Amino acid sequence: MKRPVLNGLSVDVEEWFQVGAFERTIDRADWDGIATRVEYNTGKVLDLFGESGVKATFFTLGWVAHRYPALIRRIVAEGHEIASHGWDHARVFTMDAETFRADLAKTRAALEDASGARVTGYRAPSFSIDARTPWAHRVLAEEGYTYSSSVAPIRHDHYGWRDSPRYAWRPVEGAELIELPVTVAEIAGRRLATGGGFFRLLPAALTDYAVRQVNADGGRPAIFYFHPWEVDPDQPRVGAAPLRSRVRHYSRLGAMAGKLRGLAARHHWGRIDAVAAIEAARV
Repeated sequence: MKRPVLNGLSVDVEEWFQVGAFERTIDRADWDGIATRVEYNTGKVLDLFGESGVKATFFTLGWVAHRYPALIRRIVAEGHEIASHGWDHARVFTMDAETFRADLAKTRAALEDASGARVTGYRAPSFSIDARTPWAHRVLAEEGYTYSSSVAPIRHDHYGWRDSPRYAWRPVEGAELIELPVTVAEIAGRRLATGGGFFRLLPAALTDYAVRQVNADGGRPAIFYFHPWEVDPDQPRVGAAPLRSRVRHYSRLGAMAGKLRGLAARHHWGRIDAVAAIEAARV
């Protein structure tokens, strides 16, 4: 039998209040006084992965690692990869190159101190490496990262780089670094997002279609992502947030865990570093 394609499973680890939907409603200065949920809901994700027998990459904020090192140790102890998601979810296009470099260094130190593992992967908060930040990949390469998964090759009101390649590519000539964009479905010339809130809100069949579509295209891997707060229907509600943000953030939280179990069972999943190693040999 033909061996199944190894797809990349990833989790963007951040508190429920650190998301882009609430960035204009919840002040960063207030974060330390807000009820935390990240140990609880990331623990639920780890339990789900253990039941499903899958390994994944946890792109984690340095802010989280600094405060909850035991959570980071558990992630690594259970065979998952720890990778960087930046320090405090600041989008890359809000920084210059040297500020970005400092953010990378501070985050890597916190993650490696907590985990005891080398950090070689990065995902930009809100997929904020795009046409505005041509210097970001160069900085990642100079800092020794082997892969980034920071690009969403779509048009979206919050993010997206529609002109990015759909599959793995080398953004810096002569460097080891590869970019692994998150997977989109391509239907009638349109690209449709499939991870995170899109997976939660839309039929799971769309993501299944996208995974099968890219796997059939020369055996390319899918790159799937979601957040721990998406399996946590008991998280606090922010009534002051805009209606659109509240709909996106809170809808179908109770359905997410079941949908993830189904997705884990229907496809072959693994850590992003393992997928990156395979893709690096062909790009």
